[in-house]
Amino acid sequence: MNISVLGCGRWGSFLAWYAHKLGNNVVSYGPDDEIFRALKATRVNEYVTYPDGITLSSDLGFAVRHAEIIIISISSQALRGFLQRVTAFDLAGKKIVLCMKGIEEGMGKRLSEVCLESDIAKESIAVWVGPGHIQDFVKGIPNCMVIDSYDPALKVFLADNFKSDIIRFYYGGDIIGTEFGAAAKNIMGIVAGILDGLGYTSLKGPLMARGAREVARLIAAMGGNELSAYGLCHLGDYEATLFSPHSHNRRWGEAFARGETFTKLAEGVATARAVGGLAEQLGIEMPITSALNLAIRENLPPVEMIKILFERDIKVEFGF
Repeated sequence: MNISVLGCGRWGSFLAWYAHKLGNNVVSYGPDDEIFRALKATRVNEYVTYPDGITLSSDLGFAVRHAEIIIISISSQALRGFLQRVTAFDLAGKKIVLCMKGIEEGMGKRLSEVCLESDIAKESIAVWVGPGHIQDFVKGIPNCMVIDSYDPALKVFLADNFKSDIIRFYYGGDIIGTEFGAAAKNIMGIVAGILDGLGYTSLKGPLMARGAREVARLIAAMGGNELSAYGLCHLGDYEATLFSPHSHNRRWGEAFARGETFTKLAEGVATARAVGGLAEQLGIEMPITSALNLAIRENLPPVEMIKILFERDIKVEFGF
């Protein structure tokens, strides 16, 4: 198949490498900036080495025209503006696969909803989420992931064609829960990093239990299946996000707790604001998300964030 991966950062460069490994004809698109020019010249970044068969291009029109399947892997907050450029080209018959995790800040939209509002056909949209780190995959260390879509036939087609000995796929059954769960796990990753920075690592178990519970409430309120919070999109991704040294969100939280700066993209910061806004609108209790937003906004000492959570009234465990 002809596949174009739009975005050549950490995840995008892996996806181009992986699609080529499966025998596809791959174009890797990136903006004509210093980072992309270095990648094009050397065919190497800190994550992968591009085989000769991958075409690197900064011509977006060429990348879109080439593809039967367009995989998008950019910052989630940049998606709406980027789609204005993508939809200037003919997308008829092309499948759009979103490989990023986030909720649009300000609008509170899932990323597939951003696609719909950009006039992309509903039946052509899919999301690819779940646990796994590039550093492991390229070493042949396997993991499980999930593909979901508004169109049942599309998710089956994509999962069946992208499966391999390093990625076992599952068919998602709840695109609302899949997207919210995948995005919100980055919030919990930041909190896990804060616990690491404070030396409170033993609290990660309660964080996993209570974090999944509050995300389940949000998913249900948004019309999804709350069980999605306990699947691969969310709870299943906790090891890669709450414990892994590779996790940008965990590392951002750890740096925050130590009064340091982490400069790489941590999608959970914007997602926490977006999800916190939705929770307020819906009257949903999300105490971990709310406490994180308060800590970041007010630049509270992170230990104060933990104190806020511990001073809450006692609740029935599965009621709230």
